[in-house]
Amino acid sequence: MRRHLVPAALLLPLTLLLAACGGNSAADTAGAGTDGKGSLTLNVGDQKGGSEAVLRAAGELKNLDYKIKWSTFTSGPPLLEAVNAKAVDIGGVGNTPPVFAAGAGSKVSVVAAWHGTSKGEAILVPKNSSLRKPEELKGRSIAVAQGSSAHFQLIASLKEAGLKLSDVKVKYLQPADALAAFTGGKVDAWAVWDPYTSQVLNAEQGRILTDGDGVVNGLSFQVAAPSALKDTKKAAAVKDYLERLRRAQDWVYGHPDAWAKVWAKDTGLPYEVALASVKRTNASRIAVAVDKPLIASEQQIADTFTELKLIPGKVDFAAFVDTRFNGGLPPSTTTPRVYKDS
Repeated sequence: MRRHLVPAALLLPLTLLLAACGGNSAADTAGAGTDGKGSLTLNVGDQKGGSEAVLRAAGELKNLDYKIKWSTFTSGPPLLEAVNAKAVDIGGVGNTPPVFAAGAGSKVSVVAAWHGTSKGEAILVPKNSSLRKPEELKGRSIAVAQGSSAHFQLIASLKEAGLKLSDVKVKYLQPADALAAFTGGKVDAWAVWDPYTSQVLNAEQGRILTDGDGVVNGLSFQVAAPSALKDTKKAAAVKDYLERLRRAQDWVYGHPDAWAKVWAKDTGLPYEVALASVKRTNASRIAVAVDKPLIASEQQIADTFTELKLIPGKVDFAAFVDTRFNGGLPPSTTTPRVYKDS
């Protein structure tokens, strides 16, 4: 599907996203492969341009004394469904899918976290829109992926503006459909995340009305199956895997251009869009501890969705974390990295 003035890359499906995934897209294990050697296999859930790509680019898939079998998913919810079903041992998602998984009583454990900026979490409006401040969204139509990090960012941003979700007309659309609605003038605004934010800005098809910086927690997670954590050998592999991911994230900050080239090639994003997204969002992430402030922040998200009756009952998020891999990591409130030229 192509529209006039819309680059083809803007119509990418929901396979790009590691930090802010959401929605109900199904799994897509095409292209999954295996790295490493040994008798133990760690089944890892991933998303296109995600953990496997960054680990490979950073040289962190060398000297593995266990195997990593990759399975690629289109978004966080189906990945967590696979974790719950024990089909996947561990995988990366954003800050909201674990809340919905917890609300569904899934058997999942948050084992690692990263804190990044939320500047890529934005409410976009068309370039020629008359809207200039969030308060003016009252009565307007807004596209958002249900259950995604953007869903909570929309709620939080409206609250900051003195509005409720019921004050706007919410259109639950996945990114590809939301983009078509946004560029076709079918909605007044779009709540979304990077790299979609960077795509729209790069194509000069919209501008940021407000972003999530200082409004949402900017957290992303690795979530594991409790059954895998009970296996001593698999738990050791999880520990090693997380250490490699943390080193790879440090590499991204030091090599934004190199990572943007890899990410662009892996996802089909234009290089300029990938680099903008890396500098605005991806490279800002710093590994942090799964601690009490983190749990409290996620509990707030869970309570918000419970109040809106989007989650059936009260969620005790603390019951869905495992802190054994924290080591000497800084607190979850640690300030993310920022590029001076971003």
